[in-house]
Order: sequence, then structure tokens, then C-alpha cells
Amino acid sequence: MKEEQRYRSWVEVDLDNFSRNWTEIKRLVGPGVKVLQVVKADAYGHGAIEISNMALKNGAGFLGVANADEGVQLRVGGIDAPIVILGPATDSEINEIIKYHLTPSVSNLRFARELERRLEKAGIRLPVHIEVDTGMGRGGTIQREAFPMIQEVLRMTPISVEGIFTHLSSSEVEDDSYNRMQWMLFQDLLRQLEEKGIRIPFRHMSNSGGVLNFPEFNLDMVRPGIMTYGIYPGENTVSKALLNPVMSFKTSIVLLKDFPEGYGIGYGRTYVTGRPTRIATIPVGYGDGYGVILSNQGEALIRGKRAPIVGRVSMDMCTLDVSHIPECEIGDEVVLMGRQEGGYISANEIAAKAKSISYEILCALGKRAPRIFVHKGKPDSVEPRLRRIFIPDEEKSVSRIDSMIRRCFQAKARDEELGDAIYYEMFEALFGKEDRQLELRDHFKYDIRVRDFSEEEKAADGQAENYFKVTTHIEYTKTLRNEIFFIGCAMNNRQLAALFADARCEYRWLLSEQNNPFRESDFQVERVRVDNEDVPIIRAGKTERGYEVWCGGDALNRKLGRPVKIEIEVATKKFKSSNVFAVFIVYPTRGLEITFNHGDTRMKNVREVSFFSGRHPNPEVTKEEGKSVRIKVGDKNWIFPTSGVIFIWDL
Repeated sequence: MKEEQRYRSWVEVDLDNFSRNWTEIKRLVGPGVKVLQVVKADAYGHGAIEISNMALKNGAGFLGVANADEGVQLRVGGIDAPIVILGPATDSEINEIIKYHLTPSVSNLRFARELERRLEKAGIRLPVHIEVDTGMGRGGTIQREAFPMIQEVLRMTPISVEGIFTHLSSSEVEDDSYNRMQWMLFQDLLRQLEEKGIRIPFRHMSNSGGVLNFPEFNLDMVRPGIMTYGIYPGENTVSKALLNPVMSFKTSIVLLKDFPEGYGIGYGRTYVTGRPTRIATIPVGYGDGYGVILSNQGEALIRGKRAPIVGRVSMDMCTLDVSHIPECEIGDEVVLMGRQEGGYISANEIAAKAKSISYEILCALGKRAPRIFVHKGKPDSVEPRLRRIFIPDEEKSVSRIDSMIRRCFQAKARDEELGDAIYYEMFEALFGKEDRQLELRDHFKYDIRVRDFSEEEKAADGQAENYFKVTTHIEYTKTLRNEIFFIGCAMNNRQLAALFADARCEYRWLLSEQNNPFRESDFQVERVRVDNEDVPIIRAGKTERGYEVWCGGDALNRKLGRPVKIEIEVATKKFKSSNVFAVFIVYPTRGLEITFNHGDTRMKNVREVSFFSGRHPNPEVTKEEGKSVRIKVGDKNWIFPTSGVIFIWDL
């Protein structure tokens, strides 16, 4: 019995072929050139989140999108890698660019100044790529006007010029002198910058055609798009790389009928049978991106044989002449693009008939069909992700949360990544803020050590008798948003609230108001590390928010947008008259361990009162009498804000 088809029509995306194409790209550009994977337009219709994840696994350093919405969807889908908006952004997109740490392209000073103004207000620094128009006549600043503009953008403190690029207008044409002219103009600008001591880290020019036809244009980075999806940008490039098509568009026969000679098929009777004819109906039409222009000229594969489209393509259906395939049946697989039993219909072939280009075919074909991902030879081994989530400006309401929960059940998630994407959207609705991207933290560890001051320390400080000496070591994994951040010490709740409002504040401490006047020795940041490397302290001093210790620097630029392990060690003190110590969790956190070490004090009857919200509200508690209390939540379990624990003791 024929296996029942799961969908009316579907798009198969072969991630194994995508990886093979990536192997070719790495062979062509070599190890010294970064690769930005272009994933705009839902990765040319292939599924942006799934393609992005596979590109990153293959070594992509950046992802390229067309606008902020596409970047937000990747972020909400759990992708932390650098995302470059390749076209000019609008002012209305700036808030999302800042919140989701996207990298905009700058084509004019007006946009750069508005971005600078809003970045200063947000108190963060953001990388940008300068686009230069060397002859494309589209985005970018005109080459002859670029140098002074770049100089001014470089003076904008909250903006880091990370990249500079231009775009080839006819890279698929190997011998076109216009490409050489664009190259010379771009080189002239780069030379002018270097003569002034300006070296922008990532210089990029080549798209797919550039990679294949002009290897000397590679510079620091290339931006392949169409070739990663297995499509050659021009006939002359076929011999230069071995590419494998990634997308197939499939459906099945839903109806078979036999018609006599002279019977009209479809709207307008544009096809009339010239003999007794067997017609198969398939549930695909121009609503699926299979254009009307393919009426009476498109073809499909059935049982490895080509069958012509006859009659006009309608919105949801079209018809094929299968008289020469008498063995075909209802339910048979039909391939409109892709391979079947040795037969092959390419995107380029469809584009030629539709008087279009392969790019448009990939983006449009099967646009309302589900994506089935083939990985390691197995279909459905990668569950389709939530690739069309839209978070900004959407009402965070009970009905929306209810919708998300329903989708959780409907998705029947089979892997952790899909679960994480659903979790993220729920967290954004519940805990997200309008002016910043939601922070998620993993493997949170907080080691607190409390002891009495020594006699020598008491002699040196007349107030020490009234305090405990406290050292804390905190560590967690999070996506790094700022290359410069600070650790704050507040003297009152008003100052503490101000520290919480600043996205650059990584750690906050509330020192008793009884500690007056404040001395720098009362709060010392002894060490800050990111990914096991020490981070320098830039400055420290008192502000309206209390005492701030700033650290970081340009060395962290390469880690922006990526998960990092952060460690902070602080030495401070706590007033003895208060016999409580509170730890609050202010971000959604997965996995937690808090240890309160009190063995070097005279504390008695130390106990904990925990208030945890999440799937496992009752953490594991381990006590070592007279020494420590440890609170633990498993690494796979989420803890929601505002959770925490209060340690209480007697003296």
C-alpha cells in the first residue's frame, strides 16, 4: 500500500548538499578569508534559521540579511552570531538594531548621526559596516564622497566601524571590464584610508560570482549567497566549482481523469486535448510561487519521467498530461524542481521558461509549503524551527501567551533547539523589555564566602568590628552585547534601580547605607574574565548611581554577539547587624548553583528560604553544618525572574 503523504506539497532542503557547497567555498577562498553567509529572504526560501545554523557549523563568521525584521527573527530563533544588514536601514529600524545587536550598513551621514544619537541614549556601542557605491548605483555612499564620511563616522564614539564593502553589479560576467573598474575604485579608497592609518578589520566585495570569477577580489571576507544553495550564478562558472542543489519542490497527484479529444482544460480553455488524454491534478499554483507564465510550458517529474503542464496555472492547482505514464496513481510524488529517478529539473530551467532568474524562483517557489530538512541522509531529522516569529511591537498579552502554549503542543517538538526557540519567545513576552534584547543566562554559579575580619584588619580599620568581610565569585554564560561593561555598587535602593536600568551593568551590589562615608576599599573588583581570559579594568569612580568599575575593551569586539563565559570576583563587606543575605535572579537562567560559605564566622543556625519559579521550583539543598549551604538547580532547568534565595542566621 502506498505510504500516505504528510503534506499536500513540500519543499525539501538538503542540508548535506548545503554543507558540500560550503566545502567548495572554503576550498576556493582558503583559510584566511572569512565567509558571510547570505540568508536574506528566508535564506532564498530555504529556511533562514536552519540554514544559518548549518552555515555556522560549517564555519560562517557572519550572517547577512536584508532588513532588521529578518535579523530579529534569527535572534529570536536563538542565533547569537554577528548579523549584518546588507542594505541601507531606516530610522524606524534603529531601535530594533540596538535591542537585538544587529550590525547595520551605513550609506550616509544622516543615518550615522541618528544611530549615534540613539546609541548614546541607550549607553551602548555597536559595530557598523560602511557600504561604498563603486558602480552598482544602489545602496552605499558614492566612492568619491566616501573618505570624508568614513572619517566622521570614525569619530562617533558609540559606533565601531567593523567593516567596509562594495557590491559588484555584474560579477557573473567573467571578462566584464566594469568589474575591474569597481575593484580599482574600491582599492583606491582602501589605499587612501591606509595612508591615513585607518585599517578597517573586514573589507569585502565578492558575492557568489566574485568568488568564482574573481578570486583576487576576496580581501578579508566574501558574501556568497546563490552558490551556497547549489545554483551557479552564470553559465561560465559551472566548471569552476562542484555545486549541489539544495532545494527541491515536491507535491503529489490528488486527482486522475481521462478526457476525450477536444476537451478544454483549465481557465480560458488555453489547452484543448487533441486526443484522448489522461490528466493529473496537483495542488500547486501561482499561490505557491509556480507562476502563471509556466502555463502550457512548465514540466514536472512523475516516476522519473517528464510530464508537461497543460492548461492555465491557477492559484491553487495545475494540471499535467500523464498519458505517457499509464502506471502513475493518485498519491504519486511529483517533483516540480529537483531530482527524481535520474530526471532533473533545475531552478535555472524554470527561470528560463518563466523569463526570470533563479534567485526569484528559489525565493518564490513553494513559499506556503512546509520545509522538510534532510540531514545525514534522513528527511525530517531537523525539525522546522519558528522561522517566522515576529516579536517587536506585538502585544504581550494573555492571548498571545496562550497561542504560544498551543503552538508548543502543535509543534510536538522533538529536539532541544526547537524547544529553546519556543521558550525564548515565551520569555520575551513575559520578561522582555522594549529597549533591550532579552538576556538568557546558562550555568549560573555564585560562590559567597563570609568571614570575620582578622584582628590585624580590625586594628587597621576601626569600623571592621561591625562588618563581615565578603568575597563573591560569580560566573555564567550569556551572549556578549557590549565590549565595555561595568560592575556597580549602590548605596541605596534608588541607586540600585538605576544600575538595573543600564544594560551595560553586569553585576550589582547593595552596600548598607550605614557604610558612610564610602571608601574605595569597601568594594573592590579583584578580577573579571571572559572565556578564561582576564579583562582589564578601564576606570573606577563614584557616580550618581554609586560606585562604578568599568572594564573591557576592543579585544572583546570579536566576541560580540556570541555566547561567552563571564567571571567576576568582588571583595566587599556586609553590616553584621543585618542577619540576612539575599541573592536574586533577575534574568531567565538555565542551571544554577549558589553556595553560601560561612565556616569562618560565628554564625549559628544558618538556613535558607528559597523562592524559585520555573518547572522545578524546589531546588536541591545541601548543608554542611557550620560550614556551608548550597542551592542547586539542574543545568537543563529554567529559573524565571524574579527568583532567589535568602540566607538567614543567628549570632
